[in-house]
Amino acid sequence: MGLAIVLMFLLDAAQKYPTADGRLPFMARLDNILYDTRLNLAMPRGVDRSIVILDIDEKSLGEVGHWPWSRALMAELIGKLFDRYGVEVLGFDIVWAERDTSSGIDTLDALAQKDLKQASAFQEAYKSLRPGLDNDELFAKAMSGRPVVLGYYFSNEERAARVNAIPDPVLPRGAFAGRNVRITTWSGYTGNLAPYQKSAAGAGHFNPVIDDDGVTRRVPLLVEFDGAYYEALSLAVVRTFLARHDNGRLPMVEAGYPQGSASAEAAPEWLKVGPLRVPVDDWAAALIPYRGNRHSFPYIPLADVVKDRVDPAALKGKIVLVGASAHGLYDLRSTPVGSVFPGVEIHANLVSGMLGGTIKEKPAFMAYFELVLLLAGGVTLAILIPLLSALWATAATAAGIALIALFNLAVWTRGDMALPLAASVAMTALLYVMNMAYGYFVESRSKRQFTELFGQYVPPELVDRMAADPAKYDMEPKSAELTILFADVRGFTGISEALKPDELREYINEYLTDMSTIIRSRYRGTLDKYIGDAVMAFWGAPVEDPQHARNAVLAALDMQKDCEVLNAKFAARGWPALKIGIGINTGTVRVGDMGSRVRRAYTAMGDAVNVASRVEGRTKTYAVGVLAGEATRERVADVVFREVDRIKVMGKDEAVTVYEPLGLASGLDESVRRELEVWNSTLRAYRSRQWDDAETGLGSLARMNPTCGLYRVYAAIVAEKRRNPPPPEWDGVTAFDEK
Repeated sequence: MGLAIVLMFLLDAAQKYPTADGRLPFMARLDNILYDTRLNLAMPRGVDRSIVILDIDEKSLGEVGHWPWSRALMAELIGKLFDRYGVEVLGFDIVWAERDTSSGIDTLDALAQKDLKQASAFQEAYKSLRPGLDNDELFAKAMSGRPVVLGYYFSNEERAARVNAIPDPVLPRGAFAGRNVRITTWSGYTGNLAPYQKSAAGAGHFNPVIDDDGVTRRVPLLVEFDGAYYEALSLAVVRTFLARHDNGRLPMVEAGYPQGSASAEAAPEWLKVGPLRVPVDDWAAALIPYRGNRHSFPYIPLADVVKDRVDPAALKGKIVLVGASAHGLYDLRSTPVGSVFPGVEIHANLVSGMLGGTIKEKPAFMAYFELVLLLAGGVTLAILIPLLSALWATAATAAGIALIALFNLAVWTRGDMALPLAASVAMTALLYVMNMAYGYFVESRSKRQFTELFGQYVPPELVDRMAADPAKYDMEPKSAELTILFADVRGFTGISEALKPDELREYINEYLTDMSTIIRSRYRGTLDKYIGDAVMAFWGAPVEDPQHARNAVLAALDMQKDCEVLNAKFAARGWPALKIGIGINTGTVRVGDMGSRVRRAYTAMGDAVNVASRVEGRTKTYAVGVLAGEATRERVADVVFREVDRIKVMGKDEAVTVYEPLGLASGLDESVRRELEVWNSTLRAYRSRQWDDAETGLGSLARMNPTCGLYRVYAAIVAEKRRNPPPPEWDGVTAFDEK
């Protein structure tokens, strides 16, 4: 079996499976994960100040206006960048595909050619004014003779269009004839306006390679269109930069092959660009050498250049890339170093990597090296692990994976090569798992014993989680912060009198089943007990739950919603409607296996439990479905609550503020928010004895939400307070003597 596992991974490394890439699907995904991890661990970080990004950000859009800006302004910007700031090369991660008629030049031309064709005075003015109004010509002239590189993109859409102009290819047709290359082929493009392309020093595409998981890890430095080969924007910027230091001569792009493969079918492993050697894979794509997270290069809002707020020293002699990070311009990508990453910084990383020689290689011999490593290591482990005890086998496997990872990282950092890692790690782990199967079954037996013991007290939904780490749990009572929930049926006596015994049993069974499902299955609460028609549950034990208060509140809200569904079923059978009150409270209690010699149960006891029960009783008083204590409210950040009252429950001297949860803040209607504002103002008036203002507010609230019983309750309370004013020492607290 062990050798079969080794063979499985050898076939994956050799790409011999009948899939698109010849690999097992999960292995490609694992390789990406490990690649991203390795990249993040070994990134140099820091800021490369030789490349500056002029950012079309929200600030720039707010100051200058929506994009695209006038070409006249962009022409002025180009002149300023070269003449005043002294930039070395200017690259645009932007395609200029449409004319700029914002100056009104089309209208002026129409008048000159039609309505005012015979007006000599107009024609003279037209001839003098038109050049200054032709924004496209101004933009093209600003680029002419300067090292400006434009961007464009290819597409493979059905009936892909060929719009505007693209540069000449860097390699002609047949450049890779007879070679085993898989260069990306495109059928259409959207380029820049022809005058722009003609005036620019160069242009490159900005089409990345997007992997199956949506992440950008590579950029094809060469792509194929109509049989010829076109360069990426980053490569065009680098070539233009090199030309600046070689009397303006643009360096050629040549494919480099492994030694001795001049007449073979080998794919190119690098591109020779002047003095540079740029590693590529057999897709002619380069691994993006991310320096670090976002902002690994200086960012300057483009508006700051327009408004002359930039120190010339920040740009002098720098390669400058213009791109967008503003969300509305849709140039944000998912990368190994950030899920929202500006596309322009991808180009900056590539330019930096090409000039600095930091792009990782993936030479062809790496595939053979991986096969040898898998064969030697796999056979050794397949023989060795079965001979070792579980402890030593675990240690050997951990050491093996650590050595593989360290060797791989050393090859990455010192050899600048990306050696595949997933197959070695996965094979080692799978060999270990297979050989530990017997131990696994032994452990499973002990877990079953644990389940049988704890299952007497704890809901089955939590037993599996507890059985995964049995040593962490025991039945001994302990102090813990929990959130406790009590739910009780309103008017149960009337319901029981209206139904036959078998109907009542079915009525209660359906109610308790639905409520228990919400508590246990949906929100992973511990169902403590049924007390007649009442339910007690808690969150936070025996399995810790950092969100215990939130889960209890959301469970209560769902229980109220489920009552509506049950009532529709009950109404169809002619049964009485179901109404429940739910009380929630959070606090430190004793929880564990408690009871007598005759009967024991896993339960919670303490003051917080009693308060939860009392709070539930007050839901009827205030005509609300759910009430939560102040401690619960403080622990739930994303639910909107309505303060109902400050009360003293029976057995407690201190007042407790109770709240009604209204729902998740993200889903709350604006009308509910307005209603809540009026309620808060009304409650302040009530506590300040401003009975007129309180009555006015309650009247407004009743009109806003006629079905809310809380407003009727408070209207009666205010009327009573007006008739019998409270004593001067009254502090707005309502005391209750009954449960």
